[in-house]
Amino acid sequence: MQHKVLRPSQLNRKCDVSRFSFETTAEVKVIKDISRGISQPRAVQALKFGVGIRQEGYNIYALGPSGMGKHTFARQYLFRQLEDAPSPPDYCYVNNFEDPGKPSLLKMPKGRGTVLAQDMERLVQEVPNALKGAFESEEYQNRMQAMQQEFKEYHQNVLDELQQKAKEKNLTLIKTPTGFAFAPLKKDEEIMPPEEFQKLPEDQRKQIEKDMESMQNESQRMFQKFPALQRDIRQKVNELNNEVALYSLGHLIDEIRDKHKDVPAVGAYLDAVQKDIIDNARIILESDKQQEGYKQVGSGFLGGASGLETAGGGHQIMRRYKVNVLVDNSQVQGAPVIYDDNPTYANLVGRVEHQPQMGALITDFTLIKQGSLHRANGGALILDAQKVLLQPGAWDGLKRALISQQIKIESLAEMFSLISTISLDPEPVPLDVKVVLVGSPLFYYLLKEYDPEFAKLFKVAADFDVRMDWDDQHQDFFIQFMAGVIEKDGLRPFHRSGVGRVLEYSARRVQDQKKLSTYVQGLTDLMREADYQAGENSHDVVTDEDVQKAIDASIYRSDLMRERSHESIIRGIMLIDTQGRRAGQVNGLVVIMLGDYMFGRPNRITARVRLGKGELIDIEREAKLGGPIHSKGVLILSGFLGSRYAYDTPLSLSASLVLEQSYGGVEGDSASCAELYCLLSAISGIPLKQSLAVTGSVNQHGQVQAIGGVNEKIEGFFDICREKGLTGDQGVLIPEANVEHLMLRGDVIQAVESGQFHIYPVETIDQGMEILTDRTAGEADESGAYPQDTINYEVQKKLHELSEKRRLFSSEQEQGGKS
Repeated sequence: MQHKVLRPSQLNRKCDVSRFSFETTAEVKVIKDISRGISQPRAVQALKFGVGIRQEGYNIYALGPSGMGKHTFARQYLFRQLEDAPSPPDYCYVNNFEDPGKPSLLKMPKGRGTVLAQDMERLVQEVPNALKGAFESEEYQNRMQAMQQEFKEYHQNVLDELQQKAKEKNLTLIKTPTGFAFAPLKKDEEIMPPEEFQKLPEDQRKQIEKDMESMQNESQRMFQKFPALQRDIRQKVNELNNEVALYSLGHLIDEIRDKHKDVPAVGAYLDAVQKDIIDNARIILESDKQQEGYKQVGSGFLGGASGLETAGGGHQIMRRYKVNVLVDNSQVQGAPVIYDDNPTYANLVGRVEHQPQMGALITDFTLIKQGSLHRANGGALILDAQKVLLQPGAWDGLKRALISQQIKIESLAEMFSLISTISLDPEPVPLDVKVVLVGSPLFYYLLKEYDPEFAKLFKVAADFDVRMDWDDQHQDFFIQFMAGVIEKDGLRPFHRSGVGRVLEYSARRVQDQKKLSTYVQGLTDLMREADYQAGENSHDVVTDEDVQKAIDASIYRSDLMRERSHESIIRGIMLIDTQGRRAGQVNGLVVIMLGDYMFGRPNRITARVRLGKGELIDIEREAKLGGPIHSKGVLILSGFLGSRYAYDTPLSLSASLVLEQSYGGVEGDSASCAELYCLLSAISGIPLKQSLAVTGSVNQHGQVQAIGGVNEKIEGFFDICREKGLTGDQGVLIPEANVEHLMLRGDVIQAVESGQFHIYPVETIDQGMEILTDRTAGEADESGAYPQDTINYEVQKKLHELSEKRRLFSSEQEQGGKS
């Protein structure tokens, strides 16, 4: 009986390196941009749309498996898209002189924030000297002395007038510890002692007392004019101080004002600075004198600047006039593209730092620090979704900023009342940014389902495909990208044979002869490891031999479990037959995943049949080792048996299926074909070849469906057969739909080519049974009967016999019950 067997050319797609126009990648045009070398049309369209649309909520979530280079892809694409965009402005925080707890925000043209900060720093340095020079000038001293003299003269005139009036009444004005008083005089104009005053006649004493009281009232009336005069003098002094201060620093501030006259906010800020300096001129001068004292102490005792000056940070009051450049875009070309690899709450929205002073923590506007949202403002910010979600408060802080379209700096500790310190409430920064979250599909769909704000804020999904077409165009881009990696990492040039082997490896990763993998990390890792192997082999260029050694070495580092598993089969610990025939027994194929490494191995599947009520027992499910998909595959078998063989009679069997020596969980339906073959063999009694292994899923119509891991499964059974001895009868049955997924190892292909191993593509269960039994399956006639000596005839015959036995058994039970 002839069966369809795959030719060696169908088992792998060999890269035709003779078509390459280069000998080594040193001759290839370099593409360093991953977004140009790795085809992701859907992701590119989404990124272009997300960046281009200037509406609220159109931020981007780039989803795809880890290792595909999503961060690099998004960053390089955004750099290219935004390099010609207008650069955003600078942002500065300055002191709010009316409310220092709420620093004011200045928006400056690109690069001007630093210029303003430097201008204000020079002003801070020059103001004390300018004030000192003005207030120590001869003109100022003369005008101050004139005002002081005016007050003294008025004071003296008042005293002289009082003294004159007192003298007319034979009294004199004297100064006491409590103020001024009047005393009587003797004839010689000496002050009359109290004893002598008491000896005067009573009427004379009363007159003197009356005159003294009168003069006291007069003095109070005249002295009451002093406060008003003092206020007037103080006002004149203040006016003089303001005039002198304005004269000394007016030209300094005007110079800055003229330089930044195109920014109205700077003019208003400088007006406030000028007013505050004038109001605090004397304090600034006193601070300067103290600073000079510190310097003299330091010079005399320490030989330099003292620790007091360092600790004080210079003129503390002058810090009020500095400018804190929060965002400096002077070096930014185009719009910024920022990636924050540690997106904590503070790193995203910024923070207010504190300094210890006298046992307390203090702060001011100069200690406000930027976050990544500030740096990316006007451009794009790339964040890792998982990292943002893991950081306390970061996700809520990011959403709050995007919803409000402003960045408000708040402390998490203060929000939750964990600490109590003096802090600030800076003016929020207007926010215009595109946020690109990079993460797994799992996080995307969980957020979509459970966070109602996520769908409003991240309306664009950039879905990264794990594969791309293997055609000439994509192949050329792939090779050019390889050349870019080689140049960037300083690797040896790849020979055309090495390039071809990398392309074949890429197709193997996605298990498809028509596709290439977009798993960038795996590709670059292989290239680096192949370069190492070339160095070990003293090769100047990397050949296919070096690439294969790198692949083999990588597998060897990870396949200890595979080696132990296969060893247990070879030693007979795990029972697998590769010769002979057995009824109700078949070699199924399973795949075991260990991180990013997987391998296949055979697993014996057995079936037992007896009279019953149509029950099909999945022992794996009963033992709670089978997953839902595996259980579904087994239940499909009942539908197939009933519809094909017992559509007009009861299905009267009880069958059990099990993967022997399986001690872990089983999932997937790729063993359902093998289980059905095994069940049909058990029912019919027709033995199956143990030299063959089977993989594939089946539907209720008996059609064989594609499965995953076909390459690993074939190679796993081939390795066992080779260890036990190839006889020329061994092989594997695979679904026809999986043929284009074959990218088998070279040793498997050689064995097929030499006739020692065979791979059979099957489309139906009947085809598979014919290969496994060397008997004809048989087709039903119009009445549903199958030809004699066919597989289906034997199955149908056995099921009918079981049905008849069940009928007779039921009848006997009914008769026995009546008797």
